[in-house]
Amino acid sequence: MLRRLALTAVVPLAALATAVPATSATASGPESFVPAPSAVPTSGPFAAARPALGPLPMPLPLPGFLDGGAGTAPGEVDEARTRLTVSVENTGVPGADGTFELECGPTGGSHPEGQAACDRLVEAGATRSGRQELFRETPEGTMCTMIHGGDAFARIVGTWEGRRVDTTATRRDGCEIARWNSLVPVLPDVR
Repeated sequence: MLRRLALTAVVPLAALATAVPATSATASGPESFVPAPSAVPTSGPFAAARPALGPLPMPLPLPGFLDGGAGTAPGEVDEARTRLTVSVENTGVPGADGTFELECGPTGGSHPEGQAACDRLVEAGATRSGRQELFRETPEGTMCTMIHGGDAFARIVGTWEGRRVDTTATRRDGCEIARWNSLVPVLPDVR
């Protein structure tokens, strides 16, 4: 790899040095032609390198290759691939229970806080930890505080940034309460 990098630096410099004639002003008069010294190495591992006969080709961008074929640049989120069905029950909050559709890019569906929910999903998708943790269920055997946060239950099904989502959320202990709160406003705020 290092050899290839050195060759890509030496060859264009050598081509430039041999292609551009040097001129110099002399004390006796006008500018005169002075041949440029060759930048091509005459010994060592780069002696076989010859200057290219023209400009080097520019590398082609491969966005489909870099992001798994999604067609978006790194760091960009394709919101149009987010479509979720959120079912909520037993929250104790008027108007919060029910089944709601959420679509992002453009925002649509029947979710009562659609734009805020889409903004939260975009925010979480912008970080690696958010993409990995947002819909992940609490692992079995995790030490959680035994605080009961109520009987609220939610199920989220659909796609988020092109990934399948099928998860449930409750408020049965401290870990699940924290998980529920991280999903607000996709889920209703029942604090």
